[in-house]
Formats: sequence, C-alpha cells, structure tokens
Amino acid sequence: MSLPHPESAPPAPMPPAQAPQYQGRTQPQHPPALSPSAQSLLAVRSEVAKAVVGQEATVTGLLIALLAGGHVLLEGVPGVAKTLLVRALSAALSLDTKRVQFTPDLMPGDVTGSLIYDASTSAFTFREGPVFTNILLADEINRTPPKTQASLLEAMEEHQVSVDGVSRKLPSPFMVAATQNPVEYEGTYPLPEAQLDRFLLKLTMELPGRDDEIEVIRRHSLGFDPQDLPGAGVRAVAGAAELAQARTEVAQVGVAGEILAYVVDLVRATRTAPSFQLGVSPRGATAILKSARAYAWLSGRGFVTPDDIKALALPTLRHRVALRPEAEMDGVAVDDILLSILATVPVPR
Repeated sequence: MSLPHPESAPPAPMPPAQAPQYQGRTQPQHPPALSPSAQSLLAVRSEVAKAVVGQEATVTGLLIALLAGGHVLLEGVPGVAKTLLVRALSAALSLDTKRVQFTPDLMPGDVTGSLIYDASTSAFTFREGPVFTNILLADEINRTPPKTQASLLEAMEEHQVSVDGVSRKLPSPFMVAATQNPVEYEGTYPLPEAQLDRFLLKLTMELPGRDDEIEVIRRHSLGFDPQDLPGAGVRAVAGAAELAQARTEVAQVGVAGEILAYVVDLVRATRTAPSFQLGVSPRGATAILKSARAYAWLSGRGFVTPDDIKALALPTLRHRVALRPEAEMDGVAVDDILLSILATVPVPR
C-alpha cells in the first residue's frame, strides 16, 4: 500500500451541512484556492521529479514529515535513488543538508561534534558536527554500532545536542532522513525500538516500474548527472519561511472527536493482534494525527478524514510494531497485519 500524493489542486469544499463538526472548536474554513505556502510546497514535487523518476509518494511522505516536524526512515534496495531524492528535496526547498555515511568505525562525535583543543588560546572549543544542518542524510544508519546510533536520539527528540554538559540548539527546521538496506543483514546493527519510535514515517522505496525505468535510462543516455542537480533543472521553489508558515497553517487543521477515537482504536488493536509481540505506543497515535493533519492540508482541506488516517497508517505504524518469532517464521508481513486491522476497526461516519 503506497502513500497517495495529494493533487496539485484542492477538492471542492464541502457544503456546511455536510462538513464534520469539531468538538470544542470551530471548523477552519479555507477558500477553494491553496495558500501560497501550500502551492510552493506542492511545487517541490515537480522539482524533485526532474531528478528522480516515479517516487511521488515518497516525496509526499518527506514533505509530510517536514510539515509535522518529524523524521523519516527510507528503506529500499541499493540503486533506487534514496540519497538523490533527499538531495533533490533539499535543493528544491533551499535548505542546508549534510550527508553522513554510517560505518562500523563511526564515532558519536563524528555526528554531533566534539571539543577541540585550540593551542593558540589554550582552551577547548566546540566544533559542530554534520548534525547541525536542516536535513541530515544518515546513509545506511544500520551499519553503525548502537553507541553511534544513540548519538542521534537527543537530536531527533529535542532538536539539540549536549556535549560536555552544554546543550546546543540545532537549526530550524531540522529533519533526519535515514536510509537502510532491507536485504543485507551481515555487518548491520538493527535500530532499537526506542530509536525506531522516533521516526515519524518509515517509507519503503520500491523498484521502478518498466516505464519509469525506461525514463531513468533515457535521462542517463542524454547525459543526466546525479551530482549536478542545477544542471538537471532543479531549482528552489520554497524555503524555510514558506515551511514555517505552512506549519502554522497545518496546526489549524481541525480533527473531530470521532477521528481521535478512530486513531486510538487502531493503535489499541495493534496491541492485541496475535501476531504482534509489541504494539503501537501512544507516541504512535500522536504520529498518525500529526501526519494526517499535514496530509489533509496538502490536499487543500481544513479537516482530517478517515481516509487521511488510512493513507498514513502503514508508513506511520509499520516500524512501531514487532512480530512474534513464530509469525516471522511463518513469513507473516507487518503491512498485511496492519491492513487487516484497518479492514476490521469500525470507521467513523
């Protein structure tokens, strides 16, 4: 089940008699036209498409994470343009980005920064690590030991880094886009549940279809250089100011009480599913809510619908559950169980 991407034009607004009523607040009324910040962010998809073919759903997921202030775990086999996708997104948003290749010998200070002795002043000064950026591309995060993986925990949760008892704020916006390979296990260190839970979304990047792969080969035959994004025509169409305004507008998206109850029912169902030994925590419930509000806003609506929750359920929950050993031996897939839960939990009307 892939994450659908919103259309560039919003749907027609619902008549007042059909619009859902929100408990304790008035439903925001949006004009038919998208706001300037929404138009700018939706234009990002077109810019990224100049460099990456056929990954519109993944681009939408990354935009949702930026709007919700969350982080993304990208999973896919080598060669599906995970790194290129993040670089193109950063270029289209005019955001600073740094890449860290996670390896077994990488130390925590190589990510967060460290104190360096300055002989000229006879004092220690702090040298910032690559985490001090807007989008940190943590490439192959599961190839580094748990000690180095844990160096990102504070940054992901509190958007700050503490070294030698001093806390230093990270730039805003800040997002970790981590990649991992689903097929190689030798020499890897699986992320612990506590760190997986800090990723807002886990997006799976599939191999391109035949037509998309033909387009990829055609572009390379014409001289496309993945290292030269300006040469590919990728330009900045939005920036930090538009993103900040967008986050303010997303916060105004209304959520009915029935939708809140639906989210809770979904996550509680994961805790009683026979194939799961670990269900979704309350943090997972808030993650669905934040993601769905951003998705509704991108779709031009001022309220969340059950379809928004369904669209975000798999990417938001698939990494927050753990299969029982016997279910793994039987080849049960996490997404299949989540789909069965979505099919059985009553949907509010």
